[in-house]
Amino acid sequence: MTADERPCVHLVDATFELFRAYFSHPSLRAPDGREVGAVRGVMMTLAFLLRDEGATHVACATDHVVRSFRNDLFAGYKTEEGVDPALLDQFPIVERAMRAMGLVVWPMVELEADDGLASGAARFADAARQVILATPDKDLAQCVRGDHVVMVDRMRKKTLDEDGVRAKFGVSPASIPDWLALVGDDSDGYPGLPGWGARSAATVVDAHGTIEAIPDDPTDWKARPRGADKLAATLRERRDEALLYKKLATLRLDAPIRETLDDLRWRGPTDDLPRLCAELGIQGVRERLPGQDRRA
Repeated sequence: MTADERPCVHLVDATFELFRAYFSHPSLRAPDGREVGAVRGVMMTLAFLLRDEGATHVACATDHVVRSFRNDLFAGYKTEEGVDPALLDQFPIVERAMRAMGLVVWPMVELEADDGLASGAARFADAARQVILATPDKDLAQCVRGDHVVMVDRMRKKTLDEDGVRAKFGVSPASIPDWLALVGDDSDGYPGLPGWGARSAATVVDAHGTIEAIPDDPTDWKARPRGADKLAATLRERRDEALLYKKLATLRLDAPIRETLDDLRWRGPTDDLPRLCAELGIQGVRERLPGQDRRA
């Protein structure tokens, strides 16, 4: 197989897709009363990915259990608290739905969906023509490599390659965990260091590469943003805290992914799809899949 004949691999952040669908798609009740509107939204967008965007090799990562090993490291890390139960209840349903559509699903336990996507990117990068991380989550920017492993925000139709990551965040992909550790990540629940903003963190991290390499003495910094003395004092006093946040931000590459590249090839829906759609009261998904009769 030549380089041009190798397939593109699409790795989908299904947790993000479920959240997005929950807040952007209308409610839908299954015949038994369960809320399944977000599930229908995810099924429709994945059908579009297969039919209209031409994806051939796909895997979808989910947070099967919202809490992860990171909750043991930091008490303030994100949990399921505050998430509508009607949304949480759709996680196991959407996993079954994606399998019924014939898609590979990586349900993460102990690790997070982001770790599954990062592990998948590392596993399939050499075998694929391109790996497309279908997510806008800035954590995944650390996985981008040139234009070979890229992030795609499908809703906004924006692609981030390595140059795009640098233009957006001011640092290379490898330094994203260091940048996040300093500025914090509200969605994940860690605050970063006081006074460190996106621009100052990018200036210093880009100059030194890692938090560990930033000198205590700001006169030794290769680049000095405004307020360097105060920033240096904060980092000096709270470096251990910053390194903990970096550990939280660093994605794991050891998720239990056993599939081969060929296992990711979409071969059509399973026999469970029509049964599941009838059970959930979801119409129109099968007709939108490649090779399916729209009138069926």
